[in-house]
Amino acid sequence: MLRIYGSAKSRTLRVLWMVNELGIPYEQKDWLPRSPETRTAEYLALNPNARVPTIDDDGFILSESMAINMYLAKKHKSALYPSDPRHEALAWQWSLWETDRLDRQLVNYCRHTKDLPEAERKADVADAAWKEVVPAFDVLDTALGKSQWLAGPAFSVGDLNVASALYRAHTLDFSKWPNFRGWFQRCWERPAAKKARAMRE
Repeated sequence: MLRIYGSAKSRTLRVLWMVNELGIPYEQKDWLPRSPETRTAEYLALNPNARVPTIDDDGFILSESMAINMYLAKKHKSALYPSDPRHEALAWQWSLWETDRLDRQLVNYCRHTKDLPEAERKADVADAAWKEVVPAFDVLDTALGKSQWLAGPAFSVGDLNVASALYRAHTLDFSKWPNFRGWFQRCWERPAAKKARAMRE
């Protein structure tokens, strides 16, 4: 059986959304990032980076949430993994783009505007992060003005990877980006997304 290491209150949320979409059985080690469990010799043998998520799929060990989701969707021959090579490439493009253009930036913005205790927030960090978030949201809004989904005519692992990584954006005002807002809502209204979100909240 698939074993998932990591809490829904981490990037493991993305993997939990995927397994809910696939409807496959799994067991979960509900470990937070930087928890003592991730520092043990046993876990470091699986993931020397001491990060979550990691999966053990009948002895196949894999880390990095985006790669895990690509692997699971393809292994289980899910419609979420595009069969058209062009759409497959777009799913990879947007997944990799998000990790570079929005992942850290959105985390920093949210941490320093609402997540951290007020005394620990740094306005300059939040401002610098937002200056990177806005043009990235512009890019998404433009792309989603041309197509309902990011990687072809249907919801795919590309949409799941990007939308799940933008979990913190639920609290933001999307009025400037109507195409992005509509796509984000469509993604998170999926039953598997709601189930994963409930595990976090």
